[in-house]
Amino acid sequence: MGRIADQLADTCRKIESACESANRNASEVTLVAVSKRQSINTILEAYEAGQRHFGESYLQELQTKVHKLPSDIIWHFIGKVQSNKAKNIALLADVIHTIENERQIAEFNKVDRTFEGFIQVNIAREQQKSGIFPENLDTVLSHVLKSSKVQFSGLMTIGPTVDDPEESRPIFRQLANLNREIGGKSLSMGMSHDFEVALQEGATHIRVGSAIFGER
Repeated sequence: MGRIADQLADTCRKIESACESANRNASEVTLVAVSKRQSINTILEAYEAGQRHFGESYLQELQTKVHKLPSDIIWHFIGKVQSNKAKNIALLADVIHTIENERQIAEFNKVDRTFEGFIQVNIAREQQKSGIFPENLDTVLSHVLKSSKVQFSGLMTIGPTVDDPEESRPIFRQLANLNREIGGKSLSMGMSHDFEVALQEGATHIRVGSAIFGER
């Protein structure tokens, strides 16, 4: 196997182990390989190793890759959705993880297709990060639920940048509790440095880039 296949397999082993420690079934977990800024050939290496879910953060890259890569790939948009690009993102992405306002949803409603959507919540209240604060969730959720195009999946967050992943556990636990309160069926949280903790706290979707592809 090549380097990417090896690292993908190692990530899958860590998913199995984290799920086992939490008495969960690893089949409940969707591994989103974060492929932003990765080449077509690099993504194909992961695809040939069995990976089907890939995450992109920029519309232009998503447009290029959707048309050049196999049609059975499931594309996740994980970057900030600018309102003027929201419609085009919704035309391409199968899952959007970063819904946060009514303007985006109004643009999503203009497309002739449906997609899964997560609302991004800034649980840690970090100024440099996108996402709504929990007290604004009811308003955004009401717009999502009224949309005929967005199939609401649940909540998403980005954990704080910390040296010890355990420091993210309270954040992930808060999001999981909030997700249960509103009836979200899925939970998008956890990245390369903290996905094992996120899985132990109930994540169903983890977004892993450098652990699979290496540092960019």
